[in-house]
Amino acid sequence: MRTRDHDKTASSLRGALTAWVYAVMSSKYAHGRARPFGSGSILYVSSRICIKSSASTRLAESNAMELVRLNTSIPVPKVYFTTRYKGRVYIVMQRMRGTYLGHGWYNRTEESKQRVLKQLKGMVAQLVDLKSEHGTRVCDTNGGPIWDCRLPHQDIWGPFNSVADFHRALVDHQDIGSITHDKLHDLQDLARFYDQQGPETVFTHGDLSSLNILCEGDNVTGIVDWETSGWFPPYWEYVCAWNVNPQTEFWQQEVDKFLPALPHARYMDSIRRKYFGLLGYTGSREGLP
Repeated sequence: MRTRDHDKTASSLRGALTAWVYAVMSSKYAHGRARPFGSGSILYVSSRICIKSSASTRLAESNAMELVRLNTSIPVPKVYFTTRYKGRVYIVMQRMRGTYLGHGWYNRTEESKQRVLKQLKGMVAQLVDLKSEHGTRVCDTNGGPIWDCRLPHQDIWGPFNSVADFHRALVDHQDIGSITHDKLHDLQDLARFYDQQGPETVFTHGDLSSLNILCEGDNVTGIVDWETSGWFPPYWEYVCAWNVNPQTEFWQQEVDKFLPALPHARYMDSIRRKYFGLLGYTGSREGLP
């Protein structure tokens, strides 16, 4: 009969072995097997297996991939197991086929682009159809904090009991609706936009960059990098995809073709970024409480 101590020992050994494999194969002597990848690094163990790990890799990412894999037809990596060693999480998962969509996008015909974008549109629709077990909370797959290095001040946020709480955090809990300074009228517009948002949340990838989409020919073979995923207001996927990477501005021209276009939400989020951006306040704080 297996005992709890036996399971704990087996788990510890698996964690130690995984950490050792990751360390050895991603060292400077293992040429080209590891690469920077979002919040961490992907180690290609073989043609079928890879390991993702960094100081900020979390269990919620593996749970997000399994949620999507088991409840949609979206191609995501199958998670073989997730383990923790000395406080660091290791996700051992399937290595997806294909090349990054951003590579060679300009060389595709218009018909080829449309076939790919049509697939992406259908995949996003499946994400929106997923049902949350956490009510109207803004949270990760487990109901815990969300991770996003592009949000101001810190990488870990929440979880939030409501969309309204999430919005208050995004503006540093300032009462922006009461600001009357002429030069800050756009903050009142942002306050009205947030007030108009309903309580519902939808499952969101949060980083639909062309570098997180894999293709073989015109077939989408993988959606990767789920560390920013979770339950967010419905507009969040769009504003994140549109602003995902300043180095791939060409992708902004394509976002409206596979996500519902929300230009007003995008403008409102640009106001939020203007005053409450990645490095804190980037605009004038005059008139703010």
